[in-house]
Amino acid sequence: MKKSISTFAAVLTALLTACAQPEVPAERFYRLQIQPPEASLPQPGIQGVVEVTFTAEGIVDDRNINYSKAETPNEVSGYTYRLWHKPPKVMLRDQLIAYLRAAGVAQKVVAPEKRASPQYLINGQIKRLEMIDGSVPHAIVALELALVEARTDKLLTLGVYDVSVTARSNAVADAVAAMEKALADIFAKFVEDIKKM
Repeated sequence: MKKSISTFAAVLTALLTACAQPEVPAERFYRLQIQPPEASLPQPGIQGVVEVTFTAEGIVDDRNINYSKAETPNEVSGYTYRLWHKPPKVMLRDQLIAYLRAAGVAQKVVAPEKRASPQYLINGQIKRLEMIDGSVPHAIVALELALVEARTDKLLTLGVYDVSVTARSNAVADAVAAMEKALADIFAKFVEDIKKM
């Protein structure tokens, strides 16, 4: 009897061990925080209200942080447990609004939720927002940014900005820091293009 009980216990222990799942990694959330421009315009270049929206398609629109391996650049994956704290199109919209306000580009720069009857629209599309894992780790950000007169739909400026910045390592946190630098560079170029109108 004792032998059968100990055999049963051993079998039960083996079954429970076989069914045990590996520990699930903890989710980590990342935000982008773009440094404001060093100087702002003395007078707003755009008179009126500017509304900013962003779009993204496919996995670029996911909250999973995207990455590619240097040896397979056409294969894009998304981390399961490394996520943006907001959808990328909301996160980048909010960062561009803050940047344009700090740059003094317009009298008012708002998100669509403000229902502010804008005179101008900035339509952004996220083309790429990913880290490249390899011997030279880096981040790539590609945006299309257009400034449109709301009443006439007249296109005032349109640019495709594609920037790559080297990261300190293949760690996600270092890739995020590189993306922040890339976005600061893109936003500064966009402001310069607006000033040329």
